[in-house]
Amino acid sequence: MSRNWRKLQYITLSVCMLVCIAMQALAAVPADEVRITPVVRAVMAASPAVVNITTTVETRTPTSPFHGMFPQEFFGDAFDQMRSQKRQSLGSGVIIDGQKGLVLTNAHVISEGGYITAKLLDGREFTAELVASEPDFDLAVLHLENAKGLPQLEMGDSAGLLMGETVIAIGNPYGYSNTVTTGVVSAVKRSLETKGGMYTDLIQTDAAINPGNSGGPLLDIHGRLVGINTAIQAGAEGIGFAIPIDKAKRVVAELVGTGKVSPVWLGLAGQSLDGAMASYFGLASMNGLLVTEVYKGTEAERAGLVPGDVILSVAGVPLVDKEHFVSVLRNATAGETLTLRVHRKGKPFDMTARATPFTTDDAMRIISIRWGLKALPAKKGSGILVSVVEPGSAAGKIGLRSGDRILKIGSTTLSDMDDFIKAALLYRMQNSLIFIVSRDGRLYRVRFQV
Repeated sequence: MSRNWRKLQYITLSVCMLVCIAMQALAAVPADEVRITPVVRAVMAASPAVVNITTTVETRTPTSPFHGMFPQEFFGDAFDQMRSQKRQSLGSGVIIDGQKGLVLTNAHVISEGGYITAKLLDGREFTAELVASEPDFDLAVLHLENAKGLPQLEMGDSAGLLMGETVIAIGNPYGYSNTVTTGVVSAVKRSLETKGGMYTDLIQTDAAINPGNSGGPLLDIHGRLVGINTAIQAGAEGIGFAIPIDKAKRVVAELVGTGKVSPVWLGLAGQSLDGAMASYFGLASMNGLLVTEVYKGTEAERAGLVPGDVILSVAGVPLVDKEHFVSVLRNATAGETLTLRVHRKGKPFDMTARATPFTTDDAMRIISIRWGLKALPAKKGSGILVSVVEPGSAAGKIGLRSGDRILKIGSTTLSDMDDFIKAALLYRMQNSLIFIVSRDGRLYRVRFQV
């Protein structure tokens, strides 16, 4: 008993001594060093490169309720006085290239145009000009004029994000500049459908994101940029979304390099399912895309897709129909590897396919195969010029002929060949389209049946 008692006393004394040593060590550490946590260090490193963006749009409204009601010769301009008003919107952005003065933000932050200014944490304020914007990805690049010696954010890796890891959001919510919120990565590869379109491969976080945070950074614990905050779930708390920086980097490279993001495709044609088709293929619903053609030399062929396959989902997004398939692909970038859930011979399985640029040659090939015409840029005016119409084709059946000028396809107005390529990509699987055609100075509205 006495031996055990002495042993207990020894252990107790040792623990007390260790506690005293630890308390002395803590007392020796300056108070500020205890307070500077990894989150604080990340914010201190990143904040100088976060900017508050203000867009100012000037509008003119009549001062009189009788504006435009009476002829000017009777009352002069008494009822035609106009009042100038300025409307401002707020957002956030991050400096991604301090030497060139480039800022990355959301496209919707600057969508109304107008005068754009960016203010840094150190108080400096710059006029910003738009380099390029891509609404399909909700990303835009700005250039700060006459800016020198700017900080920039270190790029992170969004592909390696872990569920539950700490993330930090910095932004300008409701005009409260440089507001910091923290949370975790709630999920990755989320999809979100909005009025602006379908957005895929998003980071979901519970870090508070509010109006004005849009375009601001989502940081990892080291202060590296892993996402661009873009949206919140309406009516929900703790559900925010950010664009992964890996996707943003691909978009930025194209925007800075060419001013636009190349549209992509997989190299296939398809159609929506009806009840009879779903039953024939043994599917529980009519959701999905039935592959009807795989074009030679395309990624769809290399991936192993064949006519008769039913694509059930793309990049984790369950497909509804062919229009939904086209919408999902609009948020993919060239070179991005997409996982496809495919139903074949009664069994579902996964395969991968790489999104490739939809080139002019691709567009002309599809238009020739599907529509039966060839086209050239119009030398004068808008639209595109029909050069060849294949006999017996869809174009031939509606009476199109060489020399006709196509001004509009569906809801797409054709200003040049780029618009024609976009229309080919958007409507490549449509069986019925409205064309607006100009011939001999007259306009015709014709229904195009494929």
